[in-house]
Parts: sequence; structure tokens; C-alpha cells
Amino acid sequence: MMDTLSCLERFAGATRRHADLSVQSIALNSDPAYVCVRNRFSSTLFETVTCSDGAFVTSWGYRLGDMDDVDAAADRLAFLLAALPA
Repeated sequence: MMDTLSCLERFAGATRRHADLSVQSIALNSDPAYVCVRNRFSSTLFETVTCSDGAFVTSWGYRLGDMDDVDAAADRLAFLLAALPA
């Protein structure tokens, strides 16, 4: 399994495949490290994602997917934020 920081970096990259998503911030030195992603067309559709127990998890505790499947987790976040694939 990959380490948390490289997984979050890969997750941020995977979200960029979605035309409607934008990485708002990446905080790899915070505790916990996180990535904040938003829908480009809405100031209220955004989510902060961390890693916990080998999975990507939203700020409200929703498990997006395993750290081993970054693309699927990014796709699930895109669905939650009403984004379309690029």
C-alpha cells in the first residue's frame, strides 16, 4: 500500500480528469493531510478529502474508496460534486 502523502497527490491529479472539478488546496504538512476539491461552477460544492485506514474519506466521514484505487475514488467524488468527466 502506498503512503498517505503520495496517495493524496495522486488523488488530486485524478480529480483533474473531471472538467468540472478544481483542486482548491493541498495541505500535505497538516495533521491530517488533506486535499480540498470543488466544483468549478459552484462556490458551495466542495469537499475536503483525507486518508484513513487505507481509504479516501470525506470531511463528513463518507468513504470514497480504497487508496489502491485512486481513480475510482476520484470518480466517486466527482459524482458527489455533480461533475462531468473531461
